[in-house]
Amino acid sequence: MSPATHLREVFGFDAFRPGQEEIVDAVTAGHDVLAIMPTGGGKSLCYQLPALAREGVTVVISPLIALMRDQVRGLREAGVEAGALTSGNTPEETDAVLASLREGRLKLLYMAPERLASGATVPLLKRAGASLIAVDEAHCVSQWGHDFRPDYLRIGDLKRQLGVPLAAFTATADAETREEIVRKLFEGRQPETFLRGFDRPNIHLAFAVKDSPRRQILDFADRRRGQSGIVYCGTRAKTEALAAALREAGHSALHYHGGMEAEDRRVAETRFQREDGLIVAATVAFGMGIDKPDIRWVAHADLPKSIEAYYQEIGRAGRDGAPSETLTLYGPDDIRYRRQQIDEGLAPPERRAADHGRLNALLGLAEALECRRRVLLGYFGEAPEAACGHCDLCDKPPETFDATQPVRMALSAALRTEERFGAGHLIDIVMGNATDKIKQRGHEDLPTFGVGKAHSKAQWQAIFRQIMGRDLMRPDPERHGALRMTEAARPILRGEESITLRKDTVKSARFGPKVREMVSEEDAPLLSALKAKRRALAEAAGLPAYIIFTDRTLIEMAEKKPANLDEMARIGGVGAKKLESYGREFLAVITGAAEDIHPARRKLATRGAGSLYDRLMAIQAELMRGETGHDKPMSCSAKELARVASARPRDMEAMERLLGSRHAERFGAAFLQALEEGEEAG
Repeated sequence: MSPATHLREVFGFDAFRPGQEEIVDAVTAGHDVLAIMPTGGGKSLCYQLPALAREGVTVVISPLIALMRDQVRGLREAGVEAGALTSGNTPEETDAVLASLREGRLKLLYMAPERLASGATVPLLKRAGASLIAVDEAHCVSQWGHDFRPDYLRIGDLKRQLGVPLAAFTATADAETREEIVRKLFEGRQPETFLRGFDRPNIHLAFAVKDSPRRQILDFADRRRGQSGIVYCGTRAKTEALAAALREAGHSALHYHGGMEAEDRRVAETRFQREDGLIVAATVAFGMGIDKPDIRWVAHADLPKSIEAYYQEIGRAGRDGAPSETLTLYGPDDIRYRRQQIDEGLAPPERRAADHGRLNALLGLAEALECRRRVLLGYFGEAPEAACGHCDLCDKPPETFDATQPVRMALSAALRTEERFGAGHLIDIVMGNATDKIKQRGHEDLPTFGVGKAHSKAQWQAIFRQIMGRDLMRPDPERHGALRMTEAARPILRGEESITLRKDTVKSARFGPKVREMVSEEDAPLLSALKAKRRALAEAAGLPAYIIFTDRTLIEMAEKKPANLDEMARIGGVGAKKLESYGREFLAVITGAAEDIHPARRKLATRGAGSLYDRLMAIQAELMRGETGHDKPMSCSAKELARVASARPRDMEAMERLLGSRHAERFGAAFLQALEEGEEAG
């Protein structure tokens, strides 16, 4: 069968996404291929479809066990023979994969790059009839990248020993990294290259200056209550503290970092895969690559390491193509910390200079004066003609001012104090604050003392942060973080160039549009019922819910309401195997939906309280087993939920009168918050 036929019959899609078909055709034809595609652009299908269309076994090199296991489960659910050889396998799993290889049944074999160090790997692959190598996350081969994996350097040798074509895929590769991929994976021979763009138009981009960052994150999460999200944190301690704060605020949340016991990490990974609406506060150790398609938002509580790291981390949101949001918090301490990390590292000078350049690109995005997407895509070599209309700066363009004079004041103050002081002392000088430290050093006699009284301390703090963000001054690690002027600042100091900065205002994390509801209010009860059916089937099979059907597929079911299996087969994501496995069960939910909707819910629709009822139903599903997920199951009746949605109690006492003390203890606080948010939205 052709790749297009496999696309329809196996994976249930009528058409390729933009850019997929040309890549699939090139890989199927046996060409060496390098494909740079945005996360969520369908990279996996670009080697899975050729694997089905070609003879022999396709070997997939992937850096993450969780991602491999995830993809293998998804392929098997779609009826494809796939397996993985990983250190996480049980002996029985490994035996089953090897047997499938010997019998010629396996079409895709996933393995980590570390397995290439074994002398037995190449003979095994030759006996199995390996005919194609696919490399996922190919940027891991680059020593310039943030995810360098030394064992990726063995892949070029594997290609040469097997004598087969190689297809490399990544969503994160600037020009320098692409050159290194070609040199190390393809040994310098130019592959057929596809650059399919870095734009993720469904993701809303936003940055905010830190001001009570915990409250900013909690506000952001509250606006997206019930949606899956990730909060990336700079330290392990912060993940634990922030996860606890989120739970106290009524969210289902957990933490994740590399210092946890392996079993605790595994439990966290499994919960995030399988539970709807769970938030994970994590370090970048949570870069597991889990293909969870319905992550609706990603927040950074601290500035990421580089623009590549930022792009990859926000890329975990909205892989299903539905609207998603991001928020990145940053401040001068983040800038100092990241500079210090680079300067105190063991890398050679040229590498440190490159790392400073990458950080500058990220800071340029943070301090941008115009559309963020244009700045982001410009870093990756793309030049959109128009503003995106879908970032915080497009939502509300910043106020700017000619900052040439105050910046020159700041630079002059640093030079006249021999570049031995940090921003706080320099601000005191330009503002004319005669502190003890100023007097002890005689700095009240400097020509720059008091020249900046026209600006407040908060304004000067914003100016200095933007000066550091523009890399006009850098913390000097040899002088305990004192600010030292860079070459880029000299033209401004000499009056040869001007500079424009933002009039900084502290922004609440509530800015930006709330993610729109997935379906209309009329279809919301059916979508809830479909999700409940999916959750029950997933729990029974021990699978993540999205392996059965993604949210996008369920939304299409709720909107199109197929009346028979023929119509169900035309829903995106319903292939032949899944139609056979699950079609009738989901069809029964759809065709019986009108009867299954409780009369109390139908009455509420006429009173405008239907969406509130559905919100209470969703909260109840989240808390059915308590906040820990291990308590005894408990639920309210449809009539009780309808009473809450109609009466809208304002305190716990009134809630107890409606639900009783036991149910109010489990659900009351979360229900009251939902009622309060409903009033604010109204």
